[in-house]
Amino acid sequence: MRSKSHRRIRGREPVAAKVPEITALFWVIKVLTTGMGEATADFLAGVNLVLAAAIGVFGFAGALWLQFRTQRYQAPVYWFAVVMLAVFGTMAADGPPIGHLGSAIFYALVLAVVLHRWHRSEGTLSIHSIVTRRRETYYWATVLATFALGTALGDVTASTLHLGFLPSGLMFAAIIAVPAIARWRFGLGEVAAFWLAYIVTRPLGASFADWLGKPHDRSGVGLGDGVVSAAATVAIVVLVGYVAITRRDIQRGELPPAVITQPTQRDAPQDRTLR
Repeated sequence: MRSKSHRRIRGREPVAAKVPEITALFWVIKVLTTGMGEATADFLAGVNLVLAAAIGVFGFAGALWLQFRTQRYQAPVYWFAVVMLAVFGTMAADGPPIGHLGSAIFYALVLAVVLHRWHRSEGTLSIHSIVTRRRETYYWATVLATFALGTALGDVTASTLHLGFLPSGLMFAAIIAVPAIARWRFGLGEVAAFWLAYIVTRPLGASFADWLGKPHDRSGVGLGDGVVSAAATVAIVVLVGYVAITRRDIQRGELPPAVITQPTQRDAPQDRTLR
């Protein structure tokens, strides 16, 4: 008979991958969440800074609490966490009083540290290996860092370099194709290509959201942050509802038994089957 401690460990650990399969629809939803997060954070800040901070912090904490309680990928829970990290990441990028360029450098260093510690601890940065609680923690720390870094990069190009929102968006639309081309033509690794593209989705979506929402005197279309946030939210809900019903974005394959029975061993991540 299995021990009580083993049952407790198994109850806390995932029983399947906790992130979606990477498809074209994944990237569409991801870009929408970045634009929605940017517009929502700016809209709430315009209403009340205290309210914005409260929604950002508590929404961020609540979304991750829900995500960590699940034992396998669930599209509504996962994408709710991404949305709230998008809102919180915008606030985090605007928080340090070191300017846009200073924030970009700071969060680039934070991201580098998180990725280094993740790889050193687990031996892989592949999203197909998010099958333990520790790896999931590293994953969401990385996601938060990419949101903050991407927001800061978008602010650097649009404001510090005075390119404006639309030119910035078009520039990042071109940049996001670079990892795909590098993987296709020059053999760039799958993991590196994924994370490079993931970082760029933030300034890409945020730049277009700012262009649509900000007034004409700030080089925007002038629809308003609230309208852009609401439209992006509706689109996200529809697409997430679609993948939740069709289940086309679920990674296939269950967790190897060794991960369930020995989740706390430091050498367990070296199992090549998880890469």
